[in-house]
This record gives sequence, structure tokens and C-alpha cells, in this order.
Amino acid sequence: MGQAQGFEYATRRDGAVVITHHGTVAAVLRGRRAEQFLDEAAGDPQGAMARWTGNYQHGNERTAKQHPRNRTRH
Repeated sequence: MGQAQGFEYATRRDGAVVITHHGTVAAVLRGRRAEQFLDEAAGDPQGAMARWTGNYQHGNERTAKQHPRNRTRH
């Protein structure tokens, strides 16, 4: 699986965490969820942000690529 890219996060003064993906707000975490995210993001921030926002590969991309609707016409 490729490495997630394009994520950034910022912590607000009230403790909330705002996660953005390519400049667009993807999630706002508050309270206990924000604390859990910050603990997880210490190890792999890009992967953690991808998981917390639901923006990560699910493993079905190859199958979807072969679907007739997604094939290019020659």
C-alpha cells in the first residue's frame, strides 16, 4: 500500500484537532478523540490522518480498475 500524502493537522487552543487534505477540512476531532489521534499521530502522522478521515486504500482498487465502466476504450 502506498504512503498517504497531502494531509496536515493543526491543534486549536480549545484542544480540537483539524485535519486537512490538500487544503480542505477532512475532519475535526474534539475531546477524547483528539487526544487519541495525537497519540497515534506521533508515530506515523500521514497514515494516522488517512485512517482517522477514512481516506485510505481499501484494497479493491485493482478490482474496480478492471470493471467495464472504468476501462478505457481503444
